[in-house]
Amino acid sequence: MELYELLEQLLTHVVDIAILVFEFVGVFVIIISGCRGIMDYVRHNPEIRLNLATGMALGLEFKLGSEILRTVIVRDLSEVATVAAIIALRAALTFLIHWEIKVEKADEEKQTGGRS
Repeated sequence: MELYELLEQLLTHVVDIAILVFEFVGVFVIIISGCRGIMDYVRHNPEIRLNLATGMALGLEFKLGSEILRTVIVRDLSEVATVAAIIALRAALTFLIHWEIKVEKADEEKQTGGRS
């Protein structure tokens, strides 16, 4: 039983570190995307919405990854329900942002006449 407990503790520590890294990267990407969005707004860049949505989607993907990792270490049913709700919410947000990106790209193609 000692080896099992040791491996379980090791897994818990590795997952905790990975969760922190993924959360940090997700927040960092969202902050950078927001700053880029502000710069695009000031410069009147017509692709501001597309750039901002792409950055937000990427940041949410990292945060979603951390929540999925969190399911590895949950112990009771209330934690599972909370993590599942967070995953569902972030997945829905990611889906909506990807839909927005698709719409923005289609609008951009209409305006340029299909030219890349």
